[in-house]
Amino acid sequence: MIPQEVMKTIRHIQIRTSHMVNDLLAGQYQSVFRGQGMEFEEVREYVPGDDVRLIDWNVTARTSVPHIKKLVEERELTVMLLVDASGSGRFGSADRFKNELAAELCAVLAFSAIKNNDKVGLIIFTHEVELYVPPNKGRRHVLRVVREVLYFKPKGLATNIPEALHFLNGVTKRRAVAFLVSDFMEDDYEIPLRIANKRHDIVAVTVTDPREEALPDVGLINVQDAESGRETLVDTSDPAVRAAYEAAAVGRANKRDEIFKRTRVDTIHVRTDTSYVEELYRFFRMRERRLA
Repeated sequence: MIPQEVMKTIRHIQIRTSHMVNDLLAGQYQSVFRGQGMEFEEVREYVPGDDVRLIDWNVTARTSVPHIKKLVEERELTVMLLVDASGSGRFGSADRFKNELAAELCAVLAFSAIKNNDKVGLIIFTHEVELYVPPNKGRRHVLRVVREVLYFKPKGLATNIPEALHFLNGVTKRRAVAFLVSDFMEDDYEIPLRIANKRHDIVAVTVTDPREEALPDVGLINVQDAESGRETLVDTSDPAVRAAYEAAAVGRANKRDEIFKRTRVDTIHVRTDTSYVEELYRFFRMRERRLA
């Protein structure tokens, strides 16, 4: 049973995003995420122009009338949400924390998937996988997934993206659409990402806060690394310090984006200081153009 206060929060998100899920993303979602291939639907009599490769020779021999197999696209998908719950997600200088933004975006994706009768699963990870919810259908299941994304209390602080991708490959045998939601504040995930993207359709969702890109001029401040706990005294009034900070942020983002480019992973970039709606539309439009 989902507690009433939790259900109220989930319902609030569902109401706030229902127009986007029901009216705008529904058709785009179905068109850009395809099923596992073709599956058999029925046998019917052959008519001129049909593909002879689809002739069902057993039925044809039994009836003495040519019949073909009618195939339809297997629409059902498995959507996996891989959510980074490390310490750096509990930060935000704008409207919300990064992990709150990630949770709402995951809710939108989960509601979109269930509207199309797809299965939804969840992997929450820090330095290790802390929670796995196997893919399933139904409103009750999706509400549980959304609840876990919103309220799960992780034990770890560090990030291990390769471990999460390895776990995904181990538990999901069929090809899945996997949204990897993280701030990507770590290195050494390129090879696991490339391997996972060959087996699945990986979409990297980057979550960024403006204070990770630039420091305000507020004098001496004590900065603590959310994942290691290390504290550093920083003089933000020094232009050289602010310039170095910004340069490091640009370098980190460029390296991340180059990894995505080399591994051919599609991206959704969201920020705590702007709406994610337009970025989500951009992603769907890009996928539609590619498949057109």
